Amino acid sequence: MIAWSIRRLVQACFVVLAMTVIVFVGVHVIGNPVDILISPEADQAERARIISNLGLDQPLWRQYGYFLYDALHGDLGRSFVFNEPALKLIAQRMPATLELAVTAVLFAMFLGVPLGLYAGLKPDGFLGRAIMAGSILGFSLPSFWVGLMLIMVFAVQLGWLPSTGRGQTETLFGVPWSFLTVDGLRHMLMPAVNLALFNISLVLRLTRAGVRETLPMDFVKFARAKGLSPARVIFVHVLKNIMIPVVTVLGLELGSTIAFIAFAVVTESVFAWPGMGKLIIDSINVLDRPVIVAYLMMIVLLFVAINLVVDILYMLLDPRVRLERKS
Repeated sequence: MIAWSIRRLVQACFVVLAMTVIVFVGVHVIGNPVDILISPEADQAERARIISNLGLDQPLWRQYGYFLYDALHGDLGRSFVFNEPALKLIAQRMPATLELAVTAVLFAMFLGVPLGLYAGLKPDGFLGRAIMAGSILGFSLPSFWVGLMLIMVFAVQLGWLPSTGRGQTETLFGVPWSFLTVDGLRHMLMPAVNLALFNISLVLRLTRAGVRETLPMDFVKFARAKGLSPARVIFVHVLKNIMIPVVTVLGLELGSTIAFIAFAVVTESVFAWPGMGKLIIDSINVLDRPVIVAYLMMIVLLFVAINLVVDILYMLLDPRVRLERKS
């Protein structure tokens, strides 16, 4: 276990190093921020001075070397537009997006798994068919339309929930969080549901397919033949077996919910949620390279960490994986 963990950490370091090259080169070959950041009325001397201050007069390999050296010391560059450390700008917006994404994944897990389990156990019943039919809406309905409908119904018509903003926050470890206050939870409920609809449908269908595939297997029949109660057969034998692919999907969807700009921008724009989506879109519009690179590197680290956690959960859930690792 320890040797395997060390190998995975080494592999993760090589992945991150390779991604620094891809991200840095990819961002720097698209567009020229000088054309946006410098006024057309600036003379040649002023233009040369600004380019030198931004470090854009250096060859690409040297810029990458400076970036890699600074990144190893915790500095991912300074924003061209805000003139602040890019990591600071992202850190200010990340808690809002992170708690929204985690809440959406929790909704997907605690709603998608039970609904999928029921639909798999009773596929021919009315409720089971209704659940599968309803899951199509989660894939089909555009998130911006769902967000507007949620605001119209629950905020405008019923007045139950606030429509925009993050609400009251409480500081924990120096970071403001919405989930620590009742007002913050009320503000977070609608955008989290809006983000979770697609994931709920995905987990629901994956769970249902796993149940239908697992029920006819021999180990389930043997458990029933031993006289185990139906609840023990379902929740111990069937559910544990189908959770292996579900854990993978939930882990990847957590990273995707945070990383995919489309989801973040649409939801944060509709509900005026102060997260990273709007920041990265504004940075792309003005080619603020340090912020873009820092954001992408944070996402790379997030996915690498999630994949590592998913691998560890695999070993805990599936004895075959533990045996394979030992061999």
